[in-house]
Amino acid sequence: MGLRCGIVGLPNVGKSTLFSALTNIQNVAANYEFATIDPNIGIVDVPDPRLNVLVDLINPKATTRANVEFVDIAGLVKGASKGGGRGNGFLSNIREVDAIIHVVRCFEDDNIVRSIGAVNPVSDKEVIEMELQFKDLESIEKKINKVERAAKSGDAKAKVELEALNRFKTHLEQGKNALTMNPTEEEKEAVADLFLLTLKPVLYVANTDEAHLHEDNAHVANLRKAVEAEGAQIIRVCASLESQIAEIADREERMMFLEEYGLKESGLDTLIRSSYALLNLITYFTAGVQEVRAWTIRRGTKAPQAAGEIHSDLEKGFIRAEVIKFENYEKYKTEAACKDAGKMSLEGKEYEVQDGDVIYFRHNS
Repeated sequence: MGLRCGIVGLPNVGKSTLFSALTNIQNVAANYEFATIDPNIGIVDVPDPRLNVLVDLINPKATTRANVEFVDIAGLVKGASKGGGRGNGFLSNIREVDAIIHVVRCFEDDNIVRSIGAVNPVSDKEVIEMELQFKDLESIEKKINKVERAAKSGDAKAKVELEALNRFKTHLEQGKNALTMNPTEEEKEAVADLFLLTLKPVLYVANTDEAHLHEDNAHVANLRKAVEAEGAQIIRVCASLESQIAEIADREERMMFLEEYGLKESGLDTLIRSSYALLNLITYFTAGVQEVRAWTIRRGTKAPQAAGEIHSDLEKGFIRAEVIKFENYEKYKTEAACKDAGKMSLEGKEYEVQDGDVIYFRHNS
């Protein structure tokens, strides 16, 4: 299962700097609007110390990590929903992602161009949201026009769909994101073909300065208050510092650099994991001398479907799952030792795979 996150924000908020640090690709980060014209794409490993432990214990021939795909979508501007800037193209790029990483400027720097007055992260956040809401409203209204005709002719399904569409319309007209309507599955089905922008989960990234790595400045505090009132998540990152960290290839040297700033991990590691968790994703492992591999599934996935992530034949021929909890594998060091200690469980088709499970699937070939 792949995860695709779109990085959005107004021009010159540090979006492309953050993307370059994430992927260690030196993309254009120029001091003018639309430095990024086409969406850049980077695939980034999900940092997971558990995988490192398994690799050290097993010494496999190959290691495969879970990953997240990040799409750097060029800066939106006010009026994007009506084609302002390069708006329509950029908005269509957002439709294709699973989640949105919304970067907001929370630092002062007279050397970085800002064409809309003083730094105001709450206002910046609202500009982007408004453009996404306008685009969603446009999509909703178009579909309402189509569904209304069928509903008036007596089509029962169309009537139910029309009611759902009108609820979304009213909610969006109030300046609220579709996600905050907490739509039912029936309502989501009514708009599934529209790929609504504001129905996607959002993680807000407050791009701050080095002086405020460990505490909120006034800008971050204001943004945090607005974001958390909506039930959304926010993390604090200093993109300029992260770009320096990303250039350090040696792991020990990187850890020393982090320690100098009083950090246990980079902000990017936090961002990647937060993005992974945003869609309620978890990791299970397969572990053997040929390969140790992390697999991505949604929380609540049952064993046969988890096996299907490896190969559809494993799901079809599923017999049972032999499961060792990561903590036990780490403690007893080998699969055989876990078995001897009674720490391997045999699970059937109804077993919900847990985060960190180390699994071997038995199946009919």
